[in-house]
Amino acid sequence: MIGGHPPGTPATTSDTSRAALVVAGVTKSYQIGPEPEVALDDCSLMLEAGKLTVLIGPSGSGKSTLINIIAGYESADAGSVLLDGQPVSGPSADRLVVFQEAALFPWMTTLQNVAYGPKVQRQWPRDKIAAEAMRLLEKVGLREFRDKYPSQLSGGMQRRAELARAMINEPRLMLLDEPFRGLDAMTRELMQEYFLALYEEKRQTVLFITSEIDEAIFLADRLLLMSNKPGRIIKAIDIALPRPRQAKLLTSQAYLAYKEEALEILHEEALKAFAGGSKAAADFVEAYASREQ
Repeated sequence: MIGGHPPGTPATTSDTSRAALVVAGVTKSYQIGPEPEVALDDCSLMLEAGKLTVLIGPSGSGKSTLINIIAGYESADAGSVLLDGQPVSGPSADRLVVFQEAALFPWMTTLQNVAYGPKVQRQWPRDKIAAEAMRLLEKVGLREFRDKYPSQLSGGMQRRAELARAMINEPRLMLLDEPFRGLDAMTRELMQEYFLALYEEKRQTVLFITSEIDEAIFLADRLLLMSNKPGRIIKAIDIALPRPRQAKLLTSQAYLAYKEEALEILHEEALKAFAGGSKAAADFVEAYASREQ
């Protein structure tokens, strides 16, 4: 039994009627050398429609593997994934992934990149596509860079353009796999603010993966904590902080209480990963050790 739920039972809530996504008892192994390596073991979760759920856990715990299975890029060895009650059997436009690496088309301008999805799908008139693309570029502060190519944009600008390009497609489920990884601290905080502004306008169903505890709590409606490898969900925490989120929340008593609770749970898992040399796990251990300083 994991976190008080039977094997194969989603850990986040008992009310499946509100769930946009249900992952039940997912197991995944890879054949590396003579013995298979288990990445996920009886991993179960549910995402509530219109909520921003953040998944956090030690580096190497299987977070990206889980994203790939939900996206349909990989298949599970056991278990099931249902989106709005329908089995996930492969990639689909109703599930959109924003990866760690920049993926803008280098031969397209910023505006062309953002408008690409709706143009391919041909579900909107061209004037509506252009107007919505410009509106989103305005929202992420890139209106003046609409005619620039990706090579002419900073790393943070490229990530903002990718967020706009993802949001314009209005997928049923948006999956973000550590999209702000590698950015400097100031740019990362700015990206969080831009992302929240887009989310709070659209209220799409989102699963956001991160290894940063502060980022996780600042963004989340619900926080899912993952074990060390093999990965499974060991705890779900509802984050009842007001929206729109503002930076001053980072010093509030409520925020610090959530952080303390999450660090208590993740500390043991981080120690296991730390033994394997994980920097993200080392950061967890350091944060835990300094929480009262």
